[in-house]
Amino acid sequence: MDLALLRTFVTVHRAGSFTRAAALLGLSQPAVTSQIRTLERQLGRPLFLRQARGVTPTTMGDELAHKAAPHLDALVEIAETGPDNDASLRTLHLAGPPEFTAERALPALTELTGEDGQGFALRASFGNAEETLEGLAAGHHDLAISTARPRGALLTATTLCDEEHVLVAAPHRAEQLDSAELGPKDAPALDELPVIEVHESLPFVSRYWASVFDSRPAAPGTVIVPDLRAVLACAIAGAGLAVLPRYLCALALKRGEVVPLHEPAIPPLRTYFLVVRTGTLAMPHIARAHEWLHRAAAHWG
Repeated sequence: MDLALLRTFVTVHRAGSFTRAAALLGLSQPAVTSQIRTLERQLGRPLFLRQARGVTPTTMGDELAHKAAPHLDALVEIAETGPDNDASLRTLHLAGPPEFTAERALPALTELTGEDGQGFALRASFGNAEETLEGLAAGHHDLAISTARPRGALLTATTLCDEEHVLVAAPHRAEQLDSAELGPKDAPALDELPVIEVHESLPFVSRYWASVFDSRPAAPGTVIVPDLRAVLACAIAGAGLAVLPRYLCALALKRGEVVPLHEPAIPPLRTYFLVVRTGTLAMPHIARAHEWLHRAAAHWG
């Protein structure tokens, strides 16, 4: 059986689409379709059911993927690194949200870039969940940090950590409110304060209001900046209230530069996922970075 046909088959199985598989393989869609048909003729059984959007593997297709994929992944690793090549020559391409990647992931991973015989070069790019997952699926990244869990077999996600969200403002803003008495019916009092956010849709504030007050924020965004670190700086300067990850504002809280406006019994959380293309954990540099981030996350609290 032709290994090239098997590689195309496994890629289609993981991508769930001839079109996406063609992009990953650098082939035309007709070429991918032709290779799958050739393999189906050789096996005498259909491997995929064609649907309006993508393809669904048959039972035979799932069985073949289960048997073939691990071996193909191992062969790809040998082909890309060579049996005698040092993993330290590899480059890890990481993508994720700018603040979390800069404050959490990169400081942890830079420990692996040293000359210990197992290090690697590191390249990072920033983007939202949709951008990073699309880039990962297209082969532009090796590892992605996302707040959205991907669907399908092409990408594999594991839970990395949860972050707590805190409603904060500068002390003089807090003096305008009796924050200790705020309850589910007191969101209107908060709506009198200006809002600092990363987008006009107020994603952080809206999520906090829905979770804690079971309502929507009434005030529009006064300051919109596409970086949570800039949101924090504006909150410290007194521009208004903001909802921020606790890890990002912990030092400002300790210094008293901002104070919590409300401390619910169950604070809102957001989950981060560590995502790879299925099968790529067979590559040592990706597996090491994946394991290292999980170890680091256990201490992020």
